[in-house]
Amino acid sequence: MSQAFIYDVVRTPRGIGKASGALYEVKPVDLLGVVLTALQERNNLKTHLVDDLIIGCTTPVADQGGNIGRAALLNSDWDNRVPSFQINRFCCSGLEAINLGASKIISNWERLVVSGGVESMSRVPIGWDGGPLQYDPAVANKAGFVPSGVGADLIATLKGYSRAQLDEYALLSHERAITAIKKYGNSSALVPVRDMNDLLILDKDESLHYETSLEQLAALSPSFESMGEKGYDNIALMSYPSIGKVNHVHTAGNSCGFVDAASLLLMGDASIGEEMGVKPRAAIKAVANACGDPALSMDGGVMATEKALKVAGLKPSDIGLWEMNETYASVVLKYQEDLGIPSDQLNVNGGAIALGHPVGATGSILIGDLLEEMERRDVKFGLVCIPASSGMATATIIEKV
Repeated sequence: MSQAFIYDVVRTPRGIGKASGALYEVKPVDLLGVVLTALQERNNLKTHLVDDLIIGCTTPVADQGGNIGRAALLNSDWDNRVPSFQINRFCCSGLEAINLGASKIISNWERLVVSGGVESMSRVPIGWDGGPLQYDPAVANKAGFVPSGVGADLIATLKGYSRAQLDEYALLSHERAITAIKKYGNSSALVPVRDMNDLLILDKDESLHYETSLEQLAALSPSFESMGEKGYDNIALMSYPSIGKVNHVHTAGNSCGFVDAASLLLMGDASIGEEMGVKPRAAIKAVANACGDPALSMDGGVMATEKALKVAGLKPSDIGLWEMNETYASVVLKYQEDLGIPSDQLNVNGGAIALGHPVGATGSILIGDLLEEMERRDVKFGLVCIPASSGMATATIIEKV
């Protein structure tokens, strides 16, 4: 079996996922085009060598429908013989795209794969694709499904996390992101987005609030209380009647922001790297998927992580750096508590609460962020975990070369 090496990571900046955001004018097919071009130019890539392009996208409709990966390839200067497909595993989509690409390489069926994702949340809002879990009460009730925000509030209620604890974690995310930018500048993976006249649209993450304070966070209203009152609290209480009620403690400040972005990884076996004259930066050590209680929604991360660690033959103490996607503060706090992760190893440069969660693109962005910090600290093993709606989660362990 071959090893699956990571040769390069590229991403766009994260733009605010609203019509007022800088990247609203950029179609998702063009966001993907930016990173396809950057990957080609940075590695002097002969694109006909790429066996597949795998794109994660959580809302694959409208501008993002119809196999956005193949459309982006045909709209770029890549060789048109490169195939592509699009996958949707909710928030895990981009990370699962990477894991699938690595599996193809490890199996020796393919030698060079590009994986990642795209999400233009300003142009294609999350949930536009509908689906029975969201819009068919009979299915949702049978599954015990609640939306992710209500599920995060349920986790906070069960664990006894206060609003103040969640806000304190949110402030830490902002402080760490600001410190990292001041210390290191933009990520080496980041490529600016320009218009057809080569005028700059965005060259840094747009969603970070530099003046955030605990007082500002405390003034925000709960985001999911009204959703719970529409019946989802009752579904949650059917599974956990002992709590009496769901405490709605998540707000726009201690939850992830929606943003626009695209990101890609260049992965291959050892021989293709030698042929291209590029050096590997890391190897995919192990991957795993798991699923927890749909009522807790985002609580599958520990199971996916433990499964990946078992595959890799590692213990939590062997992991030097962790990236747990900051969809909601309670989800990260529970993950940290359950696995005993030291605070100075987890999300050390901030996360989605401060910087945003471009759902389909998040997996490859987090791999890139993790790899950069592993190189700075000379850490051998790092782990990315992304939980998703309905209880799903995906984990990936990488080993620095």
